Amino acid sequence: MSTAQLYTKYTRVWIPDPDEVWRSAEIIKDYKEGDKSLHLKLEDETLYEYPVDLQGNELPFLRNPDILVGENDLTALSYLHEPAVLHNLKVRFLESNHIYTYCGIVLVAINPYEQLPIYEQDVIYAYSGQNMGDMDPHIFAVAEEAYKQMARDEKNQSIIVSGESGAGKTVSAKYAMRFFATVGGSASETNIEAKVLASSPIMEAIGNAKTTRNDNSSRFGKYIQIGFDKRYHIIGANMRTYLLEKSRVVFQAEDERNYHIFYQLCASASLPEFKDLGLTCAEDFFYTSQGGDTSIDGVDDADDFEKTRHAFTLLGVKESHQMAIFRIIAAILHLGNLEIQAERDGDACSISSEDEHLNNFCGLLGVEHSQMQHWLCHCKLVTTAETYVKNMSVQQVVNARNALAKHIYAQLFNWIVQHINKALHTTVKQHSFIGVLDIYGFETFEVNSFEQFCINYANEKLQQQFNSHVFKLEQEEYMKEGIPWTLIDFYDNQPCIDLIEAKLGILDLLDEECKVPKGTDQNWAQKLYDRHASSQHFQKPRMSNTSFIILHFADKVEYQSEGFLEKNRDTVYEEQINILKASKYQMVADLFQDEKDAAPTTSMGKGTSKISVRSARPVIKAANKEHKKTVGHQFRNSLHLLMETLNATTPHYVRCIKPNDEKLPFKFDPKRAVQQLRACGVLETIRISAAGFPSRWSYHDFFNRYRVLMKKRDLSKNDKKQICQTLLEDLIKDPDKFQFGRTKIFFRAGQVAYLEKLRADKFRAATIMIQKTVRGWLQRVKYKRLRQAAVVIQRYTRGRLARRLAEHLRRTRAAIIFQKQYRMLRILRAFRRVRSATITIQAFARGMFVRRIYHKILAEHKATILQKFARGWLARTRFRRVRGATIVLQCYYRRMKARQELKALKIEARSAQHLKKLNIGMENKVVQLQRKIDEQNKEYKLLNEQLSTLTSAHSSEVEKLKKELVQYQQSHQGDGNQLVSLQEEMEHLRLELERAHGERKVVEDSYVKEKDLLRKRISDLEEENALLKQEKEELNSRILCQSEDEFAQNTVEENIQMKKELEEERSRYQNLVKEFSRLEQRYDNLRDEMTIIKQAPGHRRNPSNQSSLESDSNYPSISTSEIGDTEDVIQQVEEAGMEKAAMDMTLFLKLQKRVRELEQERKKLQIQLEKKEQESKKSQVIETKTEVTSGHEDFAYNSLKRQELESENKKLKNELNELRKAIADRATQNNSSNDVQDSYNLLLNQLKSANEELEVRKEEVLILRTQIMKAAQQKEAGKNMVTETESITTNASWPNSDKHIDQEDAIEAYQGMCETNRLLEAQLQDQRREHEEEVEALKNQVDAMKEEMEKQQQAFLQTLQLSPEAQVEFGLQQEITRLTNENLDLKELLEKLEKNEKKLKKQLKIYMKKVQDFEASQATVPAERRRHEHNMQVAVQRKEKDFQGMLEYYKEDEPLLIRNLITDLKPQTVSATVPCLPAYILYMCIRHADYINDDQKVHSLLTATINGIKKVLKKHNDDFQMTSFWLANTCRLLHCLKQYSGDAGFMTQNTPKQNEHCLKNFDLTEYRQVLSHLSIQIYQQLIKIAEGILQPMIVSAVLENESIQGLSGVKPMGYRNRSSSMADGDSSYSLDAIIRQLNTFHSIMCDQGLDPEIVQQVFKQLFYMINAVALNNLLLRKDVCSWSTGMQLRFNISQLEEWLRGKNLQQSGAAQTLEPLIQAAQLLQLKKKTSEDAEAICSLCTSLTTQQIVKILNLYTPVNEFEERVTVAFIRDIQTHLQERNDPPQLLLDFKHMFPVLFPFNPSSITMDSIHLPASLNLGFLNKV
Repeated sequence: MSTAQLYTKYTRVWIPDPDEVWRSAEIIKDYKEGDKSLHLKLEDETLYEYPVDLQGNELPFLRNPDILVGENDLTALSYLHEPAVLHNLKVRFLESNHIYTYCGIVLVAINPYEQLPIYEQDVIYAYSGQNMGDMDPHIFAVAEEAYKQMARDEKNQSIIVSGESGAGKTVSAKYAMRFFATVGGSASETNIEAKVLASSPIMEAIGNAKTTRNDNSSRFGKYIQIGFDKRYHIIGANMRTYLLEKSRVVFQAEDERNYHIFYQLCASASLPEFKDLGLTCAEDFFYTSQGGDTSIDGVDDADDFEKTRHAFTLLGVKESHQMAIFRIIAAILHLGNLEIQAERDGDACSISSEDEHLNNFCGLLGVEHSQMQHWLCHCKLVTTAETYVKNMSVQQVVNARNALAKHIYAQLFNWIVQHINKALHTTVKQHSFIGVLDIYGFETFEVNSFEQFCINYANEKLQQQFNSHVFKLEQEEYMKEGIPWTLIDFYDNQPCIDLIEAKLGILDLLDEECKVPKGTDQNWAQKLYDRHASSQHFQKPRMSNTSFIILHFADKVEYQSEGFLEKNRDTVYEEQINILKASKYQMVADLFQDEKDAAPTTSMGKGTSKISVRSARPVIKAANKEHKKTVGHQFRNSLHLLMETLNATTPHYVRCIKPNDEKLPFKFDPKRAVQQLRACGVLETIRISAAGFPSRWSYHDFFNRYRVLMKKRDLSKNDKKQICQTLLEDLIKDPDKFQFGRTKIFFRAGQVAYLEKLRADKFRAATIMIQKTVRGWLQRVKYKRLRQAAVVIQRYTRGRLARRLAEHLRRTRAAIIFQKQYRMLRILRAFRRVRSATITIQAFARGMFVRRIYHKILAEHKATILQKFARGWLARTRFRRVRGATIVLQCYYRRMKARQELKALKIEARSAQHLKKLNIGMENKVVQLQRKIDEQNKEYKLLNEQLSTLTSAHSSEVEKLKKELVQYQQSHQGDGNQLVSLQEEMEHLRLELERAHGERKVVEDSYVKEKDLLRKRISDLEEENALLKQEKEELNSRILCQSEDEFAQNTVEENIQMKKELEEERSRYQNLVKEFSRLEQRYDNLRDEMTIIKQAPGHRRNPSNQSSLESDSNYPSISTSEIGDTEDVIQQVEEAGMEKAAMDMTLFLKLQKRVRELEQERKKLQIQLEKKEQESKKSQVIETKTEVTSGHEDFAYNSLKRQELESENKKLKNELNELRKAIADRATQNNSSNDVQDSYNLLLNQLKSANEELEVRKEEVLILRTQIMKAAQQKEAGKNMVTETESITTNASWPNSDKHIDQEDAIEAYQGMCETNRLLEAQLQDQRREHEEEVEALKNQVDAMKEEMEKQQQAFLQTLQLSPEAQVEFGLQQEITRLTNENLDLKELLEKLEKNEKKLKKQLKIYMKKVQDFEASQATVPAERRRHEHNMQVAVQRKEKDFQGMLEYYKEDEPLLIRNLITDLKPQTVSATVPCLPAYILYMCIRHADYINDDQKVHSLLTATINGIKKVLKKHNDDFQMTSFWLANTCRLLHCLKQYSGDAGFMTQNTPKQNEHCLKNFDLTEYRQVLSHLSIQIYQQLIKIAEGILQPMIVSAVLENESIQGLSGVKPMGYRNRSSSMADGDSSYSLDAIIRQLNTFHSIMCDQGLDPEIVQQVFKQLFYMINAVALNNLLLRKDVCSWSTGMQLRFNISQLEEWLRGKNLQQSGAAQTLEPLIQAAQLLQLKKKTSEDAEAICSLCTSLTTQQIVKILNLYTPVNEFEERVTVAFIRDIQTHLQERNDPPQLLLDFKHMFPVLFPFNPSSITMDSIHLPASLNLGFLNKV
């Protein structure tokens, strides 16, 4: 590939620029070899000719395609050079606001100077467990990679954070440590991770300061080792510090500050505990005011000081030590303010003894005032002969004072670091560690001194280590892929390091010069010139003899030699140190005690021996000598130790970049950035990568990306590797430009850009073809549209002309028609006149002719009538004659036939059979005929009577008509005379009528006119009225709508708020339950550990009879204790404590008020009761006799029953003892346990059947004996009636029987009848009394309801008068009042029931005592009576009982029941039975315990059940099927306890049979609460298991899997390839895998009978987790934010929604939880260009927060170059539209959030007696009851 192929037209390049460093331009003319210039067009459309150096052939750098701009990894760029790196960082930082970018193994972090929401806890969890290339670049990704490699490779790790001051090194290191503290939290309660984080504020306070470049600059280097145990939990930490900038204590440049701790202490000087420090504001002290401004914008020093003190406390620093630290710091400030007075021409000086600051300094440090005053101004000179005390000049005193201050602060700094390490130290063995190195970056200033020299020396060492590590990784990659390894030439800075640290290097010469007594900086500089002038990394400045230049890897730096010796010596006078050692404060003395051991070694030099021999006389100390190694020597040793540590670990690099010097947010200065990129080694990494094969593609990704360049015949092959090789060999002719590895293809720099160019050309050609076709189609459409328009215009024009012609023709036709009509009308009128005359003539003529014809026809008609009657008479006469003759003939013939029949009948009648037939039924027939005759006679008489009445009426009517006819004839004769007079009167009346008509017409006309006027007025008024009504209605409707809207809105808001509060309360409650379960689990673990510890030494065991349920004593037992009256309650409250009493005092007062009301009601009822008693006394007198007899009978019955119970009890006890003895004997004789168990079960069954038989017989005997006793008593009482009854009974007999009745039987029967009558009368009276009481109660209820209704009506009327808001408040108050009253009523009822229970229990005890006494008295009854009674017993057959839905078990079988039914039960065992069978069995056992009133058994069974379920869940804590099974059974048991509790609210759906199965004796409400808590815990464990299974699948299946094949393209990837990006990766999942897993979950829960509501909540939670994980991953990954991913994502979500619809889970709310993910997919697909698009996005993405929308838009990356990027202006427009939103600040969703679960009551339709126990459960010891 030649240069001419690359530098063609439209290719973009980079050219140098003095302002922007690099500037983009476009080639406008193809470059040919030999051209002297390159024709370019800049971005501002200006033309520019770039000169080309023909000798060096240096052409400008090529620019990467736009598709590669903004990549996460700089090594993914095809052209790897400085402008490409700078432009990529700039685009990411300014346009996308991404501060992190990978550069191979380096994370480049740009300081945004703004707090970003990307470091929250949820972001830490999002990066935890992810591969480094899976997510967007982040400091958490680097930390996670180090943590993962430590766990995977079992090797220590290091994170090296470097950069300039103000670049963000300290913050990056702090975030890395926060990640480790969160992910690797300590397993114990030492809270070591909090201590690690607490060290940061302390080190920032004592080691950070404000500089011109950074407000919180670290002025020391630190390396923190975080230790981990074998389970990779944090167990401790250790900190090493390097080169504290001590000079800052005594000097600060302009606009800089001293260390923060000084200003924090001054800001808190007003606190009472700091009054003795003598501090004021920071401006009053010399050491804190040299920089000018002592404050920092946005920083509160007093608040930071509180944080520092809190951190000291958290790390275990005692309060006394803290005060000592603050005293020392205050003493340093006072030391700086000493007033030094010059004497004797400046050769001597002194300090006043009255100096306040000197007094404070000595007092705070506890040293001798006079000694310190003396030795601050004097020094000691020691010679071999004698010792001199010499005065010092003012400058010497100032230097000594400053040296002392620096030394004190350095010692204090070291002491604090040691104490922090002591607090972070652990005794647990450290398995591995991760080190975080926060060290200064390369520095160069106008004046560079000893500190900059050491810093740059350290950076040279770190850069060497970095280069070798990068080189090593490149070599390993090539070796792994099988690429031939060629040596890459990279920059090696070993010569520069040798210049500094080698023998006779700069540091050696410096140390040597420090040992010379008269050594100076100038002499040292001259030695450097002489020694290293020939070195290529050393230079001498031309204009200076005291400075030197070193060529570092980043830049050349000029150092000023002034001060090097003094800073290297770090000299402090020994006399001053000795005074401090003698301090009365132990801590001050301890700070300098470590010098004792170091002093002899430094003073003796090489000649020291291992055995120290002390001379008899004192050793002469060398004054003015340093008593420790030089600073340079110490720094070199510590740096070597650091490099050894780093080389023993796997390093991870973070390079922090400072974007500008003004500390402005998101401002990028290219000059400063390039300078730092060169200094921090990023460009060197790029250069090393570019020297080899920087671009690397997997075969799968390369095939998907460049398949458009392949030929069709190549695509038909199956081997993708072979296809890729063929393509590259065809496209790139130079084989050195690429290499084929095992899994990847390696490309030289620029080759991917060339392939992208070919791909773009191919797409451009295809695009041109598409555009050509589309444009042709558009032109054809345009032509058709124009032609259609012309046709339409012609059509309309022709139509107009045609319409004009038609109009003319129509007018002409109309004129003709008018003429025709006129002529026709004239002729028609003449014709009508003629026709009228003709018709008149014809009418008269025709009438005459018709009348003639009529008369003729009338005459003919009359003749016809005469003929008709004559002919009829003749015909009838003839017919009568013929009929008479015919009848005669018939009579004769019939007589002949009758005679013949008569003869035959006579013959037949003579036979006997005929007579019998005739006689059969003759009698019945006769009777029937007689009845018919009688009926007919009655009808006949009735008809005759009717006929007679009709005839009489008819005759009277005829007579009446005749009389009228006569009268009419008489009147008719006089009518002729009156006719004339009537006609005259008619004429007169007609005239009057006409006159009246005329008058009426006039009146009507006037009336009509007035009526019209009135109607018109009325209509006008009605219209006005209608308008007014309409306006009124509109106003009313508006007012109503407004009020209703406000009321509805307020109501809806209040409901939403209440629901929200309810959900929050429920979630808090369930979180507490979850926390309780966690603590309980932890308690169990600790208890197990304690048990193991106790058992380990002596192998001890717990006794077998110890209860295993002691740990669960916190469960409530069934309350069977008696509850007393108010005094007892008060006494209990006093015993429980005043706190609990205070909590219930308000309720207690309400109850007292209620008691008073009840007392008044009781008095009223007492009065009514007395009245009723008086009325009932009369009836009692009458019933006295019957009551006496019935009393005797009851007493007799009770006595017999007691005797029977006692005797049967004794018998049962004897039989039970005998059975037990027999079992024991059998057990001793038999060795086989099976035989013993069989015999035991057999005997138990026999005992049970005997008991049932005994109960039946006992009842029968009682009934018989009662009857006998009644008969005996009645005989004694009725002796006077015997004589009367004898007469009756002697002749007594049954009416329908001949059997004789015995006298005694008759008497007994009579007495029985009397007794029956008395009982019936008593029952009737009881029923009547009950009926009256019910009527009275109903009347009272009606009155109460009326009063309540009146109150409600009044309240309703009052409510209508209020405003809507007041109505809501009033309604709430009413509801609260009603609920309070109901609560009081229920409590009152509860108290009554408890009192009744108490009374009944007392009565029961009394009766039991009486029974025992009576049985004792009856023991002396003679045996004859018992024998007689025994003979009277009657044998009654036993009746078989039905199964009542109860299961009985013995107490000793309870562990076996729990083991078989819970602990060892597998869900598959009961899969073919009724769902939730164990729950039903447990309830039937509980019901039997309730039936026998055994509270201990109920308590034991429920406690064992709960413990057993917990044990099973703990054992199977990752088994979804087992957890779902016990969730279903726990819920079903809870439902059963509710359904059969006897509470009416839970029994609405019960059948009568189910109501019989309710609990009778115990209230298990408290156990229901415990089971509810257990259900919540099981539900949370179920969700945790399901989430653990689904979570690894989500990202791969929802975001990465190509459900629509070929839709998504592949972009170039860099060094950080995604682990799951491979097509054949093991960790890839498809959406079908998730759906299959969801199907598995659904089928398991449904098969096990879990409630549908709970199933819906489970899937709602799981779908929320899918949404949260997928959306969080989308928000943290740039590679998936594209249009094609949005399409894939929307398709995948639709598949999940379809699955929900298929499972009928639409109502669960699971689909709604996917709404944020749906909107994110739509956001990726929407157009993002205009303001209308921004409004559409804002209106659509309502479920996404502003930060999420902006983040997705920033991450949006076109897969192809034809897609447009989202502009910064569009994102700003979006932010402007979304300003009004009050979205939460968090970026990511909390995927661990759990919705509060609800367990709705779901009763079962199964009855207990219909449940079958399968034999597979091994529950044969349960007996059905």
